[in-house]
Amino acid sequence: MGISSDNVHGLVLALSSSVFIGSSFIVKKKGLKKAGSTGIRAGSGGYSYLYEPWWWAGMIAMIVGEIANFAAYAYAPAILVTPLGALSIIFSAVLAHFILEEKLHIFGVLGCILCVVGSTSIVLHAPQEKDIESVKEVWHLATEPGFIVYTCIVLVLVFILIFWFVPRYGQTHLIVYVGICSLMGSLTVMSVKALGIALKLTFSGMNQFIYFQTWFFTIVVIFCCLLQLNYLNKALDTFNTAVISPVYYVMFTSLTILASIIMFKDWASQNASHIMTELCGFVTILSGTFLLHKTKDMGESVSREPPSNLSNGTSNPNNSSSE
Repeated sequence: MGISSDNVHGLVLALSSSVFIGSSFIVKKKGLKKAGSTGIRAGSGGYSYLYEPWWWAGMIAMIVGEIANFAAYAYAPAILVTPLGALSIIFSAVLAHFILEEKLHIFGVLGCILCVVGSTSIVLHAPQEKDIESVKEVWHLATEPGFIVYTCIVLVLVFILIFWFVPRYGQTHLIVYVGICSLMGSLTVMSVKALGIALKLTFSGMNQFIYFQTWFFTIVVIFCCLLQLNYLNKALDTFNTAVISPVYYVMFTSLTILASIIMFKDWASQNASHIMTELCGFVTILSGTFLLHKTKDMGESVSREPPSNLSNGTSNPNNSSSE
């Protein structure tokens, strides 16, 4: 089964999003380092980076990347777009190696290769998007029993996490904050996809903003994004970013794919071999992502190791004399 034109459009937009978002981290960090050398660092409560052009260039790149990611969902299924977010990690790691001189360990290179291989498998076997002529069709999919049950389960779990687990375990267990963000994130992506389809149809001449469903999806996107940002900031402020990133990516991507399968029935037109290939590609991306994060500081730690430690057994005169 060949790749449809809509999937190609979604793929190009998703890849563009990864390039912009991945590079934005490096450009912003370069701006933060320059600002920190002349003023109070952002980590110490300073805002001198707001006067640094590099930081604003990074912010613009991130906004462009998020817009491209938003548009990608209007063309391609979530099972294709969401996992490709891992490619932004690759661009970020490679640019950091050359621009910020943060050494990329050999296992980091292997992680990048695994992400590319997994992404290629998913792209080649991704399901084709159904032709949707109105936002009412998306509303019909969203109000089917299967997705209503999924939505109710998500909302109940989020309610329990916020009002029971956050006060007791929020400061000690990473999974609480990340769980809230990931669960709400799956609903966010489904609403973003619905809104993206509405915008695509509107730009083609069929105004979808005359329907209340479009405005409902817009409100859901805004509410879910604000809730996610709130608890993601709490997680970043409490736990190590190197731990949050891979865990959040795995949970968010897995739940988003599950939600898309339930709502849009992405796998209904595919056979078992295609589905298994996509799952293997997803697991390969997860492996590469974890490898990148686990080994991202290895190159730096090796370069900082004193040379004398590498030759203690041969150059120490006490060792030779005692024998």
